[in-house]
Amino acid sequence: MEGRYRATFINSLWGYRPVALLGTVDAAGQTNLCIVNSLFHLGANPPMCGMVFRPHNVERHSLENILEVGEYTINLMPFPLSARAHQTSAKYKREESEFDKVGLKPIWSGRFAAPFVGESPVRIGMELLRKIQLEENNTEMVIGKVKMIEIAENLVEEDGFVCHARGDILCGSGLDAYHSVNNGIRYTYAKPDETPRELDRFKFQ
Repeated sequence: MEGRYRATFINSLWGYRPVALLGTVDAAGQTNLCIVNSLFHLGANPPMCGMVFRPHNVERHSLENILEVGEYTINLMPFPLSARAHQTSAKYKREESEFDKVGLKPIWSGRFAAPFVGESPVRIGMELLRKIQLEENNTEMVIGKVKMIEIAENLVEEDGFVCHARGDILCGSGLDAYHSVNNGIRYTYAKPDETPRELDRFKFQ
């Protein structure tokens, strides 16, 4: 396949993925915000999440800030803000804050070094555990531990389930397509001798 065609094809092949804004700051206090679509769950106890960065052979402001400061934020965004979220992928200069450029508000917590996104209904503070270079393609895998969570109360069910559909939370496919998680269904725990029962249906209202 031709190079750009292959990149578009493979990036969109896997379907919908989580999309979030990654908030970081350097030691001098310069903030940075970028969109990421490579998040993956690593475990619930302790709560950990991983993500992958492209090869570090050019400036990667977010990655460099994470390595320098050791903390970062993951901010899930509502679908109506997809254009602003996408715009954070533009190649701004290091001294330019994407918060300012796209019109999003940085929120600071006294307990945390990196900025959160004020418009996010799900804000997660992360602590860097380690970085691993994947020799197969020279990408950088970052593994982090959840240190704090700020979440809209109406998104959390009685059993602890976080209902992204109720918050119209953004997801993505490929590098430039965004989707609204506006309906869904939950089932009972799967057992070999039982047909799963429907627990709940939900949609964005």
